[in-house]
Amino acid sequence: MVVFKVARVETTPIDGQKPGTSGLRKKVKVFVQPNYLENFVQSTFNALTPEKIRGATLVVSGDGRYYSKDAIQIIIKMSAANGVRRIWVGQNGLLSTPAVSAVIRERVGIDGSRASGGFILTASHNPGGPHEDFGIKYNMENGGPAPEGITDKIYENTKTIKEYFNAENLPDVDISTVGVTSFQGPEGQFDVEVFDSANDYLKLMKSIFDFDSIRKLLSSSKFTFCYDALHGVAGAYAKRIFVEELDAQESSLLNCTPKEDFGGGHPDPNLTYAKELVARMGLGKSNPQDEPPEFGAAADGDADRNMILGKRFFVTPSDSVAIIAANAVEAIPYFSAGLKGVARSMPTSAALDVVAKHLNLKFFEVPTGWKFFGNLMDAGLCSVCGEESFGTGSDHIREKDGIWAVLAWLSILAHKNKENLGGEKLVTVEDIVRQHWTTYGRHYYTRYDYENVDAGAAKELMACLVELQSSLSEVNEIVKGMRSDVSKVVHADEFEYKDPIDGSVSKHQGIRYLFEDGSRLIFRLSGTGSEGATIRLYIEQYEKDPSKINRDSQEALAPLVEVALKLSKMQEFTGRTAPTVIT
Repeated sequence: MVVFKVARVETTPIDGQKPGTSGLRKKVKVFVQPNYLENFVQSTFNALTPEKIRGATLVVSGDGRYYSKDAIQIIIKMSAANGVRRIWVGQNGLLSTPAVSAVIRERVGIDGSRASGGFILTASHNPGGPHEDFGIKYNMENGGPAPEGITDKIYENTKTIKEYFNAENLPDVDISTVGVTSFQGPEGQFDVEVFDSANDYLKLMKSIFDFDSIRKLLSSSKFTFCYDALHGVAGAYAKRIFVEELDAQESSLLNCTPKEDFGGGHPDPNLTYAKELVARMGLGKSNPQDEPPEFGAAADGDADRNMILGKRFFVTPSDSVAIIAANAVEAIPYFSAGLKGVARSMPTSAALDVVAKHLNLKFFEVPTGWKFFGNLMDAGLCSVCGEESFGTGSDHIREKDGIWAVLAWLSILAHKNKENLGGEKLVTVEDIVRQHWTTYGRHYYTRYDYENVDAGAAKELMACLVELQSSLSEVNEIVKGMRSDVSKVVHADEFEYKDPIDGSVSKHQGIRYLFEDGSRLIFRLSGTGSEGATIRLYIEQYEKDPSKINRDSQEALAPLVEVALKLSKMQEFTGRTAPTVIT
């Protein structure tokens, strides 16, 4: 058994990006600077109470992007030096973000140990590779992202830190082979356990969904299926769950080998970046050679986001969470006793609001960030939740969960077709969505992303929008001068949220323009990029008339888009004549 020593290493402070619930994201070239990652890790240890570190069990894994394996070895050595008792690592360093949450919450070690938190190595849906992005965040004992009180302490620590602790002469651990490696340090034994990445997560999914019902659907000759992992960590679960457990054809899996650079692609599951899946599903610019599958789905780099597609049909994330909530009790055994409540992020369309009202469910509108859902779930107030940025989840963990969302949709399809698998025509994804619109009305919805905008220009644009809110008469004069067919603005504000659980107040969460007919324009600065700024513009129009719910979304929203671009002076401030991505 190797005996290691603990060393104090002198270092200098870093004063970089403030980590949020999405963690710290920078280019790889930043993270590989001397002591940069070490500063963040030690600052995190210093921000936590001693009982959460000394003698504790921590999870360390991620989406497998470039620099992950090096980072895992660094964190293992620092954990040993800081008095951690054991580290759990997914085989090959791979664990999806939702799987890390599940492992923290559910896994029991062979000695009865349980994790008190974990480091997740991911930059989510951002590209990977030597010249691309890396990221790190810390999740707490409930499996959810560290709250703002902790991330604030981490940030302040990074600006004052003078030393970090490292385990001298501790060799690198083989993370490719399942098993336990033990070392001896000044405070006793230190173990690193490498475990199968999929086992614990699969066990949890089987406790939530009726796998027999889904298997019958996937085995039907009338049902075809396609899943694209975009070379992210979801590939570590796809074959095990969809092929080995649910009998899907292996040919239905696309890009399911995890790669450090995501195959050179952008691991963001949307209509712009999931090109191969979009083409196969009949939504590309040219018609596919073969008939498109009945159901398609994609994941992002760390598998917490999802995109749902039917044959030649796109399901907006806002509609997706509303449809899951509307069908959960009947279609998913986990929810058979009923939903405790539902919640959405503020920019997400109000489709979920209508379902909540119709089903008499508790409803919450929260800022963007999964920690707000986590607080509601910990208090037993929320079962299903979602964000328009392709994030959907439930209270089975404290992160959004892309594979869970796919299994939820397959469960709904299986339920709708349980008496129909031998019939002439299956109930399709498009059938389910259009029936939902007929029942609840349709929320026409789109999002324009302007990525890598000059940060100063983005702040000026947002400040201008806030100033404009002081005079609704001026706003409506601009609106009517452009489009007489657009309703008038009746309220405008910056969204502010008081958490009903911990009483914390979150300000400046997005700029809203609310119209008399229920339409909305939302403007937000996103913090998910590693450089520059991303301006996100959300446009929504509600339509209850069944004769008007089948229009093309971009056509229906064109008047509001025109108003939004004029009000914000988008081109004037950013120089952009078009968004980077439209979803």
